[in-house]
Amino acid sequence: MYRNSRVLATAALAQFVVALDMSVVNVALPAIRTSLGFAPLDLSWVVHAYALTFGGFLLLGGRACDLYGRRRMLALGLPLFGLCSLAGGLAQAPWQLIAARAGQGLGAAAAAPAALAMLTSTFTEGPRRVRALGVWSAVNAAGGALGVLAGGLLTQYAGWRWVMLVNLPIVATALALVPALPPAGSSSARRHKGLDVPGAVLATCGSGLLILGVVRTDTLGWGAPATWATLTLAAALLGGFVLAELKTTAPLLRLGLLRSRWVVGANVLVFLAAAGQFAAFYFVSLYMQQVLGMSASATGTAFLPFSLALIAGTVVATRVTSARTPRAALIPGALLAASGLVWFARISPGGGFLTDVLGPCLVTGTGVGMVIAPIVAAATTGVTPHEAGMASGLMNSSRQLGGSVGLAALATLAAHRTGTTAGPAALSDGYALGLAVAAALFVLAAAVAVAVLPRSRSAPPAPRPTAPAHRHLEGTPS
Repeated sequence: MYRNSRVLATAALAQFVVALDMSVVNVALPAIRTSLGFAPLDLSWVVHAYALTFGGFLLLGGRACDLYGRRRMLALGLPLFGLCSLAGGLAQAPWQLIAARAGQGLGAAAAAPAALAMLTSTFTEGPRRVRALGVWSAVNAAGGALGVLAGGLLTQYAGWRWVMLVNLPIVATALALVPALPPAGSSSARRHKGLDVPGAVLATCGSGLLILGVVRTDTLGWGAPATWATLTLAAALLGGFVLAELKTTAPLLRLGLLRSRWVVGANVLVFLAAAGQFAAFYFVSLYMQQVLGMSASATGTAFLPFSLALIAGTVVATRVTSARTPRAALIPGALLAASGLVWFARISPGGGFLTDVLGPCLVTGTGVGMVIAPIVAAATTGVTPHEAGMASGLMNSSRQLGGSVGLAALATLAAHRTGTTAGPAALSDGYALGLAVAAALFVLAAAVAVAVLPRSRSAPPAPRPTAPAHRHLEGTPS
């Protein structure tokens, strides 16, 4: 029990700092631009550099922790993340901060799948795993939401550099727990053939180019030749990755895993939910600052009810999932989040926090919280322990890609509605459209849960391949 508590604490801290870093810099961007002299078109790379390396290397990081050990990957990823946070906090030029953010993404891509895989392999399927994943999900949700609060307060009262330096004590605490973690999680039999290098190159380059093509649409647009060239090359590389995985006996992503309705359904759901959630954060934050005229710190503080509602939603979902199945919490949670976003879409230029933000925050936050925890449980249902990193990397990749694609697409849609007018009425109209589409994504997520996810956990796990790949993948002595 003591060991399990250590595993849960380490996994939660690792995920908290990763989630925190995805949102904490957003509110600080204006201060960063002024301090380091960023060109307007280059400033977005403070966000994109992290998303690019984190999303691009997640599949590789997930499989590496299966092959070489979860504790080892945590001991590698967390220090890299911490050192790059320090470098970012000390940056004196734009390129230094962008390089530090890219390094943070690499560290996160190693640590995040390892933390989740260690959690799912330590707690066997059932109520104990559901409760552990509920804690992990609540911490993950709180990290993302509190990042906005911390970013505003730190930027206004301590300086923007502290949005990077705040990671250091969290990483140090997590690292102090790593030596006490169980060393199991890899096997010499699986390491014998090594990592699937062709698959790793194709997946990393393909995923990275896909995210690059999407995130650059904020400056290039969706119709630009460079955008289409990047996305076409990404599709070709990912197609090559699928072909490579069909031929190798030691795949980076075993395609048979995708025969599980739990795994496929959860990854589609997390893609849709992340697209809606990331876009909602973006539009509501802009509405409060650019339409209501709230300061950075006030905007961050205004997200506190959302954070509390997220945690309450994960508590409810954990109890429902423990008693029934992830499906039982996912469907009402997605519909509740959609209802809150429809309420949000009624924002107006003459609104206020109490009339236009607080109520929708509580409803949306509770719904999103009810979605996050069951998705993690669903994505790992029926997955064998030695493929936990593979499943974790896949789920995190789906979440990161969903967030990037959803935010870019909905931001473009909102900008098209706003047009060249920058007045409060036009901005509010554009944000409202983006929030309405985000609501539609959660409705679609509920429909996917109804159509794809099994009604009970008794559904068979993903089929295993036949020999000789079976002996290698199971990790049995040859």
